[in-house]
Amino acid sequence: MNARITLAISGRVLTQIRRDHRTLAMLLVLPCLLITLLWWMFEDTPVFDEVGPALLAMFPFIVMFLVTSVTTLRERSSGTLERLLAMPMGKLDFLLGYGVAFGVVAAAQSVLAVALSVGLLDLDVQGPVWLLTVVSVVDAVLGTALGLFVSAFAQTEFQAVQFMPAVVIPQILLCGLFIPRDQLPDVLEWVSDVLPLSYAVDAMQTLTLTAETADVWQDLVVVAAFALGGLVLGAATLRRRTP
Repeated sequence: MNARITLAISGRVLTQIRRDHRTLAMLLVLPCLLITLLWWMFEDTPVFDEVGPALLAMFPFIVMFLVTSVTTLRERSSGTLERLLAMPMGKLDFLLGYGVAFGVVAAAQSVLAVALSVGLLDLDVQGPVWLLTVVSVVDAVLGTALGLFVSAFAQTEFQAVQFMPAVVIPQILLCGLFIPRDQLPDVLEWVSDVLPLSYAVDAMQTLTLTAETADVWQDLVVVAAFALGGLVLGAATLRRRTP
């Protein structure tokens, strides 16, 4: 691993994102607009306080998964990845470079979404707001890691988007947003227990209900472990197509 190479890759990715105004808007503005829309729909009702924490966990995960999977696939299909791997650069440098770049974007995205929800839309939070932001950032990094991984199995950008029903939607359905996880049928509850988004949602909901953070840190460790596992699997799919 070379820190200079890793930072150079991060800088390259951040420059690409900065120049792509549509992607930048999707990453930073769209989550805030969707949260605001939900608040507006259920103004003067308790619904926003009930589902807001789950959305703060889901939006970073979904957006970062989509952007990372499509961006990485573009690198693979255009030959950029192969050219980069032909240089004196390790797979870890590439993955960490992308991870750092999208981690910076995820942090900005999460800070904006949490500041909007708590500061302007009055989302009721009993726990520390900074920890709410940390959970959101780690959840976004999880989306990045899974996006890096699934990009290896798609041939086109459309196929990358098609992984949404397989990877993201089941997690949304079983994370506790629609029905508490302990009220799910036994089989679905077991499935929910091995899906990382469930733990991110649990952490967010705990922070809105109590100032006790022990359970939050446990859930955060689980989400971080899944993110690390996604990066490891992503590294296994990074290879040159030509000798």
